[in-house]
Amino acid sequence: MNAATLANSPDLSCNAVVKDFAGHRAVNDLSFAVERGSFFSILGPSGCGKTTLLRMIAGFLEPDSGDIVIGGRNMRGVAPNRRPVNMVFQQLALFPMMSVGENVAFGLARRGVPKAERMSRAAAMLERVGLAGAGGKRVDQLSGGQRQRVAIARSMVLEPTLLLLDEPLGALDLKLREHMKIELKQLQAAFGTTFVYITHDQSEALVLSDRVAVMNQGHFEQVGSPQQLYYEPASAFVAGFVGANNRIFGRLEALHGDIAELKTSDGWVVRARKSGRMAVGAHVETFVRPEAATLERDATQLPQDQAHYVGNVQALLFDGANSSVLLQEDLTRFEFRVALPQTGRFADLKVGERIFFSFDPQRAICFASHGGPHG
Repeated sequence: MNAATLANSPDLSCNAVVKDFAGHRAVNDLSFAVERGSFFSILGPSGCGKTTLLRMIAGFLEPDSGDIVIGGRNMRGVAPNRRPVNMVFQQLALFPMMSVGENVAFGLARRGVPKAERMSRAAAMLERVGLAGAGGKRVDQLSGGQRQRVAIARSMVLEPTLLLLDEPLGALDLKLREHMKIELKQLQAAFGTTFVYITHDQSEALVLSDRVAVMNQGHFEQVGSPQQLYYEPASAFVAGFVGANNRIFGRLEALHGDIAELKTSDGWVVRARKSGRMAVGAHVETFVRPEAATLERDATQLPQDQAHYVGNVQALLFDGANSSVLLQEDLTRFEFRVALPQTGRFADLKVGERIFFSFDPQRAICFASHGGPHG
């Protein structure tokens, strides 16, 4: 492969990769590519196969079939220490008996790099991750976020083609985790190295990534930008897994162009934009995001081209800019969550208060249902 072709090729390609464990297919015929210099996340629930996939990319497991290509080279039979890959684990695995600088230089020492050179490169890398002068410190003298950056520096000093990150923020407290999301995104942009990140936390995946693959039962349900996954989910699983949603099950009563009209078992009729093929009479499920709904004390203030509903306030869920209210729809007792507008107009809302709400059918999405309650 010539230099021009290599420069335009993805840093990682997986082609029809399969992995079975005792009759269970953990990774099911996966094919995808990760562009050079991008931040790619694999998002999914526990047991979906994401860690198995990452371990195959790293070389700790071999695929039963299919190929993994890194930097233009097929990795079949290539040992982990021979791959242009490094990995950051959730527990970081830093060596407490070594200084910070020695931790960062450890991989260079294994490669036989002379001590003066490796310590110089380690110091330069620590400076790049915002820890200039920390080389002589002990690991236990550092905060959780600083240790995280040391683990990244230890991996990046080896100049890998891919950096694999296995839920590296999972052990951090909430505030530090939010801070490290920003730091990780900035570090990846500064280095220009391809990051492959696995997580079950949708917020991490959406905030950090250029592209996200949503994984379920060994396959990818959808691969796209965070915006595509959030606003244009390709399946009910993606719609339900990515972001908060009101999920409404029912039967399809009618189709009006691209708008599906469904009725729940309790007789609630709602409309939503249909996704995929569906037939009248079929079981369907609709997803409505809390911020897609409108809340008013006066029904005449709601958009007049939308269906109006009445709800009773069950709970006020205050979370600053993410505050919402849980309503019980008057007819069916269905619990429906609505984001509170940031104007403060509903700061005096009370539990038990009756209020009106509506939502634009174009901002709701309806799929054929393959499980869950049926209307």
